[in-house]
Amino acid sequence: MALFLCPPSVAGFDGGAGARYQARREVTSFWYPTWLAQPAALVPDSRLLDCPPHGLGLEDCLRETRGHRHVIIHTSTPTLQNDALVAEAIKRQAPEAVIGMVGAQPAVRPAETLQASTAIDWVGGKEFDFTCKEVCEDRPLAGIAGLSYREASGRIHHNADRPLIEDMDSLPWVADVYKRNLQIERYVIGYLLHPYLSLYTGRGCPAQCTFCLWPQTIGGHRYRVRSAENVAEEMAYLQKSFPQVKEFFFDDDTFTANLPRAREIAKRLGKLGITWSCNSRANLDAETIRFFRDHGLRLFLVGYESGDEQILKNIKKGVSLEQMRRFTRGCREAGVLVHGTFVLGLPVETRETIERTIRFAQELDVFSIQVSLAAPYPGTELYEQALANGWMKSTGSTIRADGFQATTLVYPELSRDEIHEALDRFYRQYYFRSGPILRIVRSMLEDKDVFVRRCREGYEFFSSLRSRRVETRQAKAT
Repeated sequence: MALFLCPPSVAGFDGGAGARYQARREVTSFWYPTWLAQPAALVPDSRLLDCPPHGLGLEDCLRETRGHRHVIIHTSTPTLQNDALVAEAIKRQAPEAVIGMVGAQPAVRPAETLQASTAIDWVGGKEFDFTCKEVCEDRPLAGIAGLSYREASGRIHHNADRPLIEDMDSLPWVADVYKRNLQIERYVIGYLLHPYLSLYTGRGCPAQCTFCLWPQTIGGHRYRVRSAENVAEEMAYLQKSFPQVKEFFFDDDTFTANLPRAREIAKRLGKLGITWSCNSRANLDAETIRFFRDHGLRLFLVGYESGDEQILKNIKKGVSLEQMRRFTRGCREAGVLVHGTFVLGLPVETRETIERTIRFAQELDVFSIQVSLAAPYPGTELYEQALANGWMKSTGSTIRADGFQATTLVYPELSRDEIHEALDRFYRQYYFRSGPILRIVRSMLEDKDVFVRRCREGYEFFSSLRSRRVETRQAKAT
C-alpha cells in the first residue's frame, strides 16, 4: 500500500500540497492537498494523510504510516529540514519502506533534497503524478522518468525528465480521495464559505509573474486544461458526495485565463445551482464579471500585489493599476466579492512604495485582503534576481520557528525589520476603517455560525500581530 503524506508541523501551519505560500497565516487557513490527492487517485488502495489540518503530530503520523511499503511526502523549501526528520523517523520504524519526496523543492533541487537525508530514496520532478504511480507499482527506479534517486554506491542519478501531461482528462477525479481520507470540515479559508472544497481544473499559467511558485517549478506557463464536460461531471459528483459543502473553489493559478472555456464551465455550474469562486487576474471586463455572477460565482481571489506601477512592471505582472481599478469597480457593481492579495518586499520595495500600496488597497476597498511577504523560492526568477543583486539575506528562512512568514529579502532603502513592521501596519490601516468594520459586523449579525467564526478569527488575527511585534522587537534588541 502507498501513503501520500503532508507531514506534521507546528500548530496551524499550512504546508500542504495546495498551499501557495507554505506558512502559518494570521487566521487559521488550510488548503486542500490537491497536488497529492491527484497521484493518490492513480494508485489503487492508496491513502492520503494530511497531518496539520487534522491535528496529527509525529507520533500520530508514525502510527498511521505503519504497514505502508511506499511513503510519498510533499515537501517545500522552508519545510525540507522538518520533513527530512519525519522521513528518518518513518525509516527507523520501517527500514523497508521506500520514501519519496515531491513538490517544488525537489523538482528544482533534486540533489539537494536527496542530500537532506539518507532516509529519502527518491525525489520527483515537475508533474509527478504518473511518476508516483510507477514507483508504487514497484518498477525499478532506474527506469522511471521524472525522478532522481540514490544508487547503491551513494551517487545521485537523475533520470530523464517526464513530459508534462497534455491530456488532462486522463487524470482521475480527486473526489473519492477527498471522501475517503479527509475530514473536509477541518479545511477553512477566512473569505470562503464553510465548509468549502477546492480542486484544480487545469495546470499552468500564461502569466509571467517573477515570484509565483507553481508555474515556474511544477506546472509551466502553458495553461493545460480539463474539458468543460469533465469538470462539470466531477462537480455534479462532488455536489452529491458532499451535500454539506457551501462553496467550491477552483484553485487553478488563473481559472479565467481561458475565457471561452471558463464561460462554458460557468454555464454548466449555473444549471447545477453551485456556488463557486476562483483565482483570476484583475483584467476582466464588466460584462464577463456579470456573466460569471449570473452562473453562480460569489468571489474572485485576485493578486493585486502592489500599488506601485514600477514594481508591477518589475515583477512582470502584466496588469496596470488602472486595469485593477476598473476590474474592482466591475466586481463591486455586479455584487461579486473580491479577496485581494498583496505582497510586501517585491523588487525594489521602498518605504514610499509600501505606503502607495497601502493607500491603493484602501482605495480598492475589497471584501478582504491578505498581505504576504515576498518569498524568493528556488526555481523562480525572483530568486535569481535576489542572488544577482545581493538582496538575499545570507541566513534565515521564509518562515519563523512558529510558522509565521519571515522575509529573506533586504533592499538598499529598506531593512528586513521595516518590511515586517509594514505588514502589521498594512493590516491595521486597512481593517481599522469604518467600511471593513461594518462589513465584518454585518456578516456576523446575519449568521450565528459566522459570528462564532469571526470572533475566533479576530482573536487569532490580533494574537498573530502581537506575536510579530514581539519577535520584531526581540530581533532589534539583538
